Formats: sequence, C-alpha cells, structure tokens
Amino acid sequence: MIAGLAFGSALVYSPRGQSPISARSRRLRDALKRGDPQVISLVATHIAKLVQNGGFPGFFGGDVALVPVPGRAPRRGTDTLWVPERICQALLAAGLGSEVWPTLQRVSAVPKSALAAPGERPEVQVHVTSLEVVDRLPPPARVLLVDDFITKGRTLLAAASVLANVFPGVDARRFAVVRTMGLVPDIERIASPVVGEIRFERGDAARNP
Repeated sequence: MIAGLAFGSALVYSPRGQSPISARSRRLRDALKRGDPQVISLVATHIAKLVQNGGFPGFFGGDVALVPVPGRAPRRGTDTLWVPERICQALLAAGLGSEVWPTLQRVSAVPKSALAAPGERPEVQVHVTSLEVVDRLPPPARVLLVDDFITKGRTLLAAASVLANVFPGVDARRFAVVRTMGLVPDIERIASPVVGEIRFERGDAARNP
C-alpha cells in the first residue's frame, strides 16, 4: 500500500449545508453523477482555465495518459455509465492529456459508500482486492488517475496502489474533480482548487484538505 500521495481537486460540495451555495453544489453533484454531458464539458473547461493560469503543475499535459477510476461495481457493458471515463474524455478534448487509458477495472463490487453507516464504508484493502490492471503493456510516460468525487480518498489510494504494484516507478498522479466537505456546516464557494495529500494511516485513508 502506498503510504501517501498527492492529489489535485478543483471543486467542492456540501452534503448537508443549508446555504444557497451548498444547495447549488448538490445540484452540481447530481448532474455529475448522472453524467450530464454539458456539465462535464463546463467542468473540463474550468479545469483547463485553471491549468492555463498555472494551477495543478505537473498534473496535466500533452504526454499525460488519463486513467479513469472504476466505479464501485464491474461494468455490465460498454454502454454502462462510467462518469470518470466521460470526464477523462472531456479533459482530453480540452487539451489536458494525450489519451484516455482505461487500464483499471473493478472485478468485484464494493458496498456503495453513500449508503453505508458512519465507520462502515469499504476499507482501502477492500478496494485494492476488487481492482485489477487489464492493460499490462508498458504504460505511457506519465499517468493521471481521474475520479469524479473524493471523500476520504480510499478509492484513489487503492487505485494508485494497484497501478504502482504492476508498474513500479510509473509517474502517476491523482485528480478528483470534486471534494466532499462533510465536516463543515456550509461552503463559501464551489470553485476551490487545491493540491492536497491522501495518507494511509492506521489502516485507513486520511485526506488533507
């Protein structure tokens, strides 16, 4: 298991905040979760502007393969909605990568985190054992794991660990479009770009910020 890793994120949302901005952030969450193509395109354009202004140095570029993080269950077919893959395609169209490389897949389902009681979300090791690398050819020079949401960071940490186990030493970074802000009453803005860290501590993931 990787002990710690950097990640980038562009937006935040509040699960329970009562302010108009918090309510708007949940509408954004819902639009992303259903794979709304217009919203995904707007988000990709926003991220591209941040990158053009110097944001997320070293994360994106013309030599970066964008790797979508799998959902919680195996895909039933190519028509099954896979939001991170759609985000990767939009980021590619915005000039932020060289290709979309769907090398990770979920081979067994994990419980849905949103429906789990506090303290009962799937542990990092559960995610690790449910993921596998399906393309074992030499990876591109640089890789960026892309997910739609990050809460504690368990899924991203597991995905990075599985990828590193097959491709040790690969230059892989991590990016989640939206950070869940469940420990604050409200948020002041939705646009909140950061480069933070996910650490593996006492058997679990810990995200900062």
